[in-house]
Amino acid sequence: FLSLVAEFCCGFFVILILGNFWFLAVLYLLWLYLDWETPCAGGRRSQWVRSWTVWKYFREYFPIHLIKTSELNPNHNYLLGFHPHGVLVAGAFGNFCTDPTFKNLFPGLTPYLHIMPIWFGCPFFREYIMSAGMVSASKESVSYVLNNEGGGHASVIVIGGAEESLNAHPGSLTLNILKRKGFIKMALKHGAHLVPVFSFGENELFKQVANPKGSWLRNVQEKLQKIMGFALPLFHARGVFQYSFGLIPYRQPIHTVVGSPIPVKQNLNPTTEEIDQLHALYLQKLKKLFEEHKSNYGVPEHKSLIFE
Repeated sequence: FLSLVAEFCCGFFVILILGNFWFLAVLYLLWLYLDWETPCAGGRRSQWVRSWTVWKYFREYFPIHLIKTSELNPNHNYLLGFHPHGVLVAGAFGNFCTDPTFKNLFPGLTPYLHIMPIWFGCPFFREYIMSAGMVSASKESVSYVLNNEGGGHASVIVIGGAEESLNAHPGSLTLNILKRKGFIKMALKHGAHLVPVFSFGENELFKQVANPKGSWLRNVQEKLQKIMGFALPLFHARGVFQYSFGLIPYRQPIHTVVGSPIPVKQNLNPTTEEIDQLHALYLQKLKKLFEEHKSNYGVPEHKSLIFE
């Protein structure tokens, strides 16, 4: 979805260069050069963009719900781990990049959705995603958000990343998380409280071509993901006037459940053992959150999360 919009924006930029408006393209390139670091410095959110009426219809289409299970004190900074990635990451966008759902449930907190830095190199598209509250997923960007001394900032990181989208099959509960400990280290360095977030229904929006690990398709997808930085899942869903085939996501409810915070004491130089210990605690809390809520959102009792 993001790639399609990005391609449109890049195409428009090429038209400016080739057409009679090349001077506008030159001016924009100058602006891009001067503004290059903004995605790593808190971005440039626009309350007007985040409040567009179209987002209300976007949330109601599925529909998307944000579930609060605990208070988050705005005097602290938080690192929210979002699971799973899915194909569209609709729950993350709908809940953290549009208003007013999050700010009504968690007053005093400002969410920042961290996405791959590559998207901020796309002309015009970068302005749009920053206006929605998205920032770079680089270490510098996360540090900038969590360094707010007054608290009230919430970094939202899709922990499984692009690689996890290749597991986004209906009913799949496999999370790429065992080797992903960078977010734990960032939380420790900044004393940001960790909050597990599970989005029920995220993997049900599309049907993906079978790509089990070890298959030729999965091998090609993983190689392309390493080269380009983002994955290319082969998926389909419904069309505009029919439900058999198309790229419009299915109307499946998404319930994004925000768990209780895990208090984290600042440690500027955490050891490997301390990182592993907190990582294990995070996995425990994430699994507990899932088990406590899975029966409410149609997950069979015998199914559990799979960490890999």
